[in-house]
Amino acid sequence: MYQRLLAYFSHNKYRLMMFALLAGATIFSVTIWRVRSDFSGSGRYAFLIWNLFLAWIPFIIAYFTYTMTLNRKWIYVVIPIAAFFWLIFFPNAPYILTDFQHLANRSPELPIWYDVMMLIWFAFTGLLLGMVSLFLMQEIIRREFGRWVGWGFVALVAALSSTGVYMGRFLRWNSWDILSNPTGIALYSFARAQNPSLQSIGFIGIFGAFFLFLYVTLYTFGHLLLERPVNKSG
Repeated sequence: MYQRLLAYFSHNKYRLMMFALLAGATIFSVTIWRVRSDFSGSGRYAFLIWNLFLAWIPFIIAYFTYTMTLNRKWIYVVIPIAAFFWLIFFPNAPYILTDFQHLANRSPELPIWYDVMMLIWFAFTGLLLGMVSLFLMQEIIRREFGRWVGWGFVALVAALSSTGVYMGRFLRWNSWDILSNPTGIALYSFARAQNPSLQSIGFIGIFGAFFLFLYVTLYTFGHLLLERPVNKSG
């Protein structure tokens, strides 16, 4: 029993460490908010906890999808269903970055630096949850359809998620609306696409470019140590 547990932890140490780090960051973020709440007597920023919870959903979907598709008989059953629900909830992960706008309404009971640090913890944790989940989904696509299809998937997700963040922040739609009112969202999105505003074009373009840049940068760092120097003989 002990040997089996040891072998399991040894084989899955990086996945377990990833879970531990993200769970630890989540607990720390909530603790920071709790301290703020107790000190100020205000429940302000409580929405950050809900937003972070929503950011965990695409991560959990991606992780279990990645694990299940290691068994090839499940691939073509699991991927379409999982990808649909993953894509619906994925924008919640980078969405937390837009919560920095709440700093404009300063709270007098605490110094501004505390709220800044608290938002950094929540936003970065949510963003990492999204990045890891996107990496897992990209790996599934790459494994089955090739590297370029995988990167095409990443570019598509960057565009769709930045659109989703815009719809959540400015139009006040959320992931549940896609399930409860898909017709309304489809008609509204089609109407807005025919006559886009300068704000929507600017936000979606800049946010999508930032998200894609950050993901490619982290992906590059993650694969940096895999490169091996070429041995020159003679």
